[in-house]
Amino acid sequence: MPDLLSIITSSDKRKKLLLLLQDGPKTLEEMRQALSFTATGMLPQIRILEERNLVKQEGKQYALTEIGQMIAGYLEPLVKTVEVIERQEEFWREHDAGAIPSNLLKKIGELGNIQIIESSIEELYEPHKEFLENILSSKKVMGISPIVHPIYPDFFLRLAEKGTDISLILTRKAFDKIENEYSEMLTQALGFRNWSLYVSDEDIKLACVGTDIFFSISLFFKNGAFDSRKDLVSFDESALFWGEELFNYYKERSVKIENL
Repeated sequence: MPDLLSIITSSDKRKKLLLLLQDGPKTLEEMRQALSFTATGMLPQIRILEERNLVKQEGKQYALTEIGQMIAGYLEPLVKTVEVIERQEEFWREHDAGAIPSNLLKKIGELGNIQIIESSIEELYEPHKEFLENILSSKKVMGISPIVHPIYPDFFLRLAEKGTDISLILTRKAFDKIENEYSEMLTQALGFRNWSLYVSDEDIKLACVGTDIFFSISLFFKNGAFDSRKDLVSFDESALFWGEELFNYYKERSVKIENL
C-alpha cells in the first residue's frame, strides 16, 4: 500500500479535493463544479482518500476526517509556497533572498499571485511606471530601501503633502546620501505628522513597498548587484500582510529619525 505522503502528493486531483473540503462538506456536484472535474474522474480519487481515512461521506456530502483536517492544514501552505516558487522560478534562482527573515521565507506562499513587472532597457534607470501609479493611488505607504533614486525624495514629499501616511526605512548609507543631497526636503518631510523615517545600520539586501493596495519587492542578484529592472508585485490581501510583517521586522531593528 502506498505511504500516506505519496497518496497526497502524487495526484493533483487528490490535493485539490483535500484543499476544497477545508471550507466544509461538499456534495459530489459541488466538488465537480468547483474543480471542473468529471464525476468519473473524481470518484476514484475520493475512494482512495476514504480508504486512507482522510475523507468521509456524510449523507450526500463528503467531508474531511480529523486526520484529513490535520493534513490539509499543512498541505495548503506547502501548495501555496510551491506555486509562488514555480510561478517565478528563474527569478528566485537568480536572486538573493537572504534578507528575508526565515519566518517569512517559510510563509512565502502568502505572496499569492505574484507577478514580475520588468522595465525595458530604455527605462532601466527610471522607476516602474506601474509602481509609481500604484503608490499614487494608495492611502498608506511603507517602504524599505538601501538605494536612493533622484525622483524619490520629491515624490514622497509630495505624497506626504497630500496626506498619504508614509513610513520609510533607509539603510545608513541611503540616509546619509539623502541628508547630504536633499537636506531641505528631508527637513520639510520630518515636519509632517503623517511621515515617519527610520534608519537601519544593517546592510539590507532588498527594497520593498507595501501599501493598502499592493506589495512590491526587489532583490539583489547573487553577485551582489541590485536588480533595478524587475519587481515582484502582488495585490493579494495575504501579500499585503506579509509585506507589513517584513516592514515591522526591520522597523524594530531601526532607529527613528525625529529631526536633523
